[in-house]
Amino acid sequence: MSDVNGLIASRVSLAPMAGITDYVLRSLVREHSKTCLLTTEMISSEALNQVKDTSMTARGENHSPISYQLSGHKPKMIADCAEYLQQFADMIDINMGCPVNKVVKGTDGAGLMRKPELAEEIAKTVKSRIKIPLSVKFRLGYTADEMNFVEFGERMQEAGADFITIHARTRSQMYSGKADWKKIAELKRSVDIPVFANGDIVSIETAEKCLEESQADGIAIGRGILGDITLISRIERYLNKGEYLPPPTLEEKIEGIKKHLIKEVEFRGEKFGINFTRKFYPYYVNGFSGASKYRGALVLMNNLEEILATLDSILFETSSKIC
Repeated sequence: MSDVNGLIASRVSLAPMAGITDYVLRSLVREHSKTCLLTTEMISSEALNQVKDTSMTARGENHSPISYQLSGHKPKMIADCAEYLQQFADMIDINMGCPVNKVVKGTDGAGLMRKPELAEEIAKTVKSRIKIPLSVKFRLGYTADEMNFVEFGERMQEAGADFITIHARTRSQMYSGKADWKKIAELKRSVDIPVFANGDIVSIETAEKCLEESQADGIAIGRGILGDITLISRIERYLNKGEYLPPPTLEEKIEGIKKHLIKEVEFRGEKFGINFTRKFYPYYVNGFSGASKYRGALVLMNNLEEILATLDSILFETSSKIC
């Protein structure tokens, strides 16, 4: 087994999110957490096989430890891409949990949970081609009647996976309902490799409860990071030192989205950077009277200076009301 323990020493990782965990967001998380495992957004092996020069493979000098996630259903193609990505990655992760229709209909993502033999062949083929640790991310099963996560995890371990992240929902649940962390404990008892729990971890309190119920070695945080770049570092501090740091204030969130936006513009150019960042506005600009009005105005703006001025006016208006 490859030595994976150093890569997951912090017990908290950034879960992969398509169109979200890009170079900029990973860099922002790293500013607060020096040791958490970062994960890229899902990279299609089909696309990467065609075009190697892509912004999705970009990494910063301080991004280690970092895992690059691949999706696909063709063992040799995924292995070719994994071998290529070794120059950037500290770990390769295979996505076997994405629930989105356009992904699963091609037998990618969670679609592989219905084809465990193929999933095992993929993991085995990739493992034979790389010299760094291999991880797999999957769900409880495809439906409530097809919860094969324990057998699936055992297969992944047998195929050579060094690390598992499991989202505690089925594919049919998508992101609805509640993550069933207690089920993860069943998987943890059945495999010898590290297991990280994922799903509904949005605070220090939910992180603590998830670890207790899942008995997992650590946690992977996805949507909880949106609008709160500090969440991973705050959870790490609590787990390591027992120190509770509060969530960001409105002022900190506004400064956060300004920095996020500026970094995306630097990375993608003004037009594409602004377009990319719009999806983040609801997570940062919330929790005060008139927030929806501001969000509605922001999504229509195409000029960086105008957006920054509008964000500054939020702080001026809200502070004036408090005074």
